[in-house]
Amino acid sequence: MSQSPKADILLNRLISARVPFAANDSIAEHLSAEDIAAIEGEVAERFENVLDALLIQRDHNTQGTAKRVAKMYVREIFAGRYEKRPAMTDFPNARNLDELYTVGPIAVRSTCSHHFCPIEGEAWCGVVPGDKVIGLSKFTRLSRWVLARPQIQEEAVVQLADELEDLIKPRALAVVIRSRHSCMTLRGVMEHETSMTTSVMRGLFKTDAKARAEFLATIAGQGFSCR
Repeated sequence: MSQSPKADILLNRLISARVPFAANDSIAEHLSAEDIAAIEGEVAERFENVLDALLIQRDHNTQGTAKRVAKMYVREIFAGRYEKRPAMTDFPNARNLDELYTVGPIAVRSTCSHHFCPIEGEAWCGVVPGDKVIGLSKFTRLSRWVLARPQIQEEAVVQLADELEDLIKPRALAVVIRSRHSCMTLRGVMEHETSMTTSVMRGLFKTDAKARAEFLATIAGQGFSCR
């Protein structure tokens, strides 16, 4: 793969440090602000080549398109790769809550790593806490950070569950994502009514059928349907 000198430097740094850099990995801890700016510039240059390959003339609509696309990829829709995990202050479970609480629906947006087509959907999280809890907004911030990468949904739901489990070490944890994939609706089979649902159940939700049923019944009241 042909690289610029700057891209070679960054790539070799990641390889030397044995840092995974798959599509849905976060590499933010290993990049400076200057590195990220360089990546954005490189993407803009490369996207000019894509436009050329597509025989798209730079008219009044496509002047600056490459720079806009680069900014969108690096600073917005793939920001979960290039931004560090949001600050996640935790608090003691001072009143020893040992019952279920749920958060959702959380609007999530991602990009299919197979076709780079948009994914849009909702996530729900359920927790029976252990010794720690996090603020309500943190579920949204963390979900959006994990999903803002090229993803397949089967891995995204596991990544989000892993992050939450690492943060709060709950007695029970459930994560459900339901989304619509434009790689299904805009191309290929063009199946417009299809959605995909993935879930992770851990702790009591995996071993206790009543606890799992309570979680599913609760998120049904928040708009999730088991259809």
